[in-house]
Amino acid sequence: MAKTQQNVTTVDPVWQRVCDEAVAAIAAEPLLGGLIHSSLLHHPSFERALAYRFSLKLASAEMSEQILREIADEAFAADPQLAQFARADMMAVHDRDPACNRFIQPLLFFKGYQAVQAYRIGHWLWGQGRKDMAYFVQMRISETFGVDIHPAARIGRGIMIDHAHSIVIGETAVVGDNVSMLHSVTLGGTGKEDGDRHPKIGHGVMIGAGAKVLGNIRIGHCSRIAAGSVVLQDVPPCKTVAGVPAKVVGEAGCDQPAISMNQLIDAAE
Repeated sequence: MAKTQQNVTTVDPVWQRVCDEAVAAIAAEPLLGGLIHSSLLHHPSFERALAYRFSLKLASAEMSEQILREIADEAFAADPQLAQFARADMMAVHDRDPACNRFIQPLLFFKGYQAVQAYRIGHWLWGQGRKDMAYFVQMRISETFGVDIHPAARIGRGIMIDHAHSIVIGETAVVGDNVSMLHSVTLGGTGKEDGDRHPKIGHGVMIGAGAKVLGNIRIGHCSRIAAGSVVLQDVPPCKTVAGVPAKVVGEAGCDQPAISMNQLIDAAE
């Protein structure tokens, strides 16, 4: 007996929700119809929409939208992890940012999310040995979003950068999964040294606004760095540090500080 072949359609619940929200947004504000159609509803998949947003935002007189779109499409086709991480980042923003109540907001309006997704394509280029193109992407991210992430830096999934103004992440920095950081955070070096010179941020860490983490130091999993702190030494896991220079002032206060986003220091004491 011959077997009956059935066409199996893969359902993407994240993309379906984005499209449903997009339709509702147009109904509520018809003047945004052109933007939402071109950025979201015109595309058959989440990946294609991300590639379009990347090319649209980073295009300039120096590099056309078409070339950047081809680069992004190539990256998403070659490395499915890029879209997986983008989905995880979107969920992180939606879950942790009280100003975000729809999936379409990061895609359309939040420069922190868009900058991280553009960095991921730059990082893919770096890994392919296309370093000059990666540097170009880095430059345009900085010019467009005010976020400067070296394409060699390694950043995990589930990243939320709130506000995202003046973020700097250096070449040898490593950022774990499920990290949250606010504006004006620097993950930098301490001078002109070469080699491995930038911080290693563990999973689940929360970094407050204006914090500077400097040097090849390790920030333990699920720790908290208070706003305005200057961190120059290793931080143990599950601790809160604050001050200039930063010192341990208590426990982290919960098992997932990057998710709770609680920034009250006395809650950890």
